[in-house]
Amino acid sequence: MVTISPLAGQPAPNEMLVDAARLEREYYARTFEEDDPGQLVRFGTSGHRRSPLRGSFTEAHIVAITQAIRDYRRGRGIDGPPYTFEQNVNAFVAQAFEHRTFFTRLHQFVLASDAFIVAPGGIGTVLETVMIWQLLQVRHLQDTPLILVGKMWPGLVEWARSSMLGFDSPLASPEDLTIPRCVASADEAIAIVHQHRAKWLHAQSPIERP
Repeated sequence: MVTISPLAGQPAPNEMLVDAARLEREYYARTFEEDDPGQLVRFGTSGHRRSPLRGSFTEAHIVAITQAIRDYRRGRGIDGPPYTFEQNVNAFVAQAFEHRTFFTRLHQFVLASDAFIVAPGGIGTVLETVMIWQLLQVRHLQDTPLILVGKMWPGLVEWARSSMLGFDSPLASPEDLTIPRCVASADEAIAIVHQHRAKWLHAQSPIERP
């Protein structure tokens, strides 16, 4: 049985919040203390995901890592851009998952999401949007809002409606074409998410029995 935290779906209490302004100040202003093992750089990165408030992830760490990489490359005659193809995990992420393929990563994101808000994008954005649309169509996802923001999306939905319903044997049902909700602004998208959350909270309430 999965235990749901009482904090789920609620704003974080004040005692759990981090002073973002202080966090930024400490990141730039705090100096490196060599006698503190918790501040040492390991494995080419900080070796952990800690906090500027403890001096364990600061601008000084980034400078030291950059200098070490430069010295290493120069000592071995390596030139060219010093970048890897894949993006590293954000320094403030507490838990990360590695995937061997793009699609398993996308699948995990889809399963973990309570709503999908899609901004204007390219082919990759359209691919992911249509995949989510199809998962909602076949009920592999249940009642998860798919919200398309911006002027590029109504044309796509209308194309699907006119093309797929235009055959003697339609390629989709009219209900399938109502799954995406097109809105003009982020405020409208957020309003839909709030409505969905209120509906979800109501469904979690105990059922009163006579």
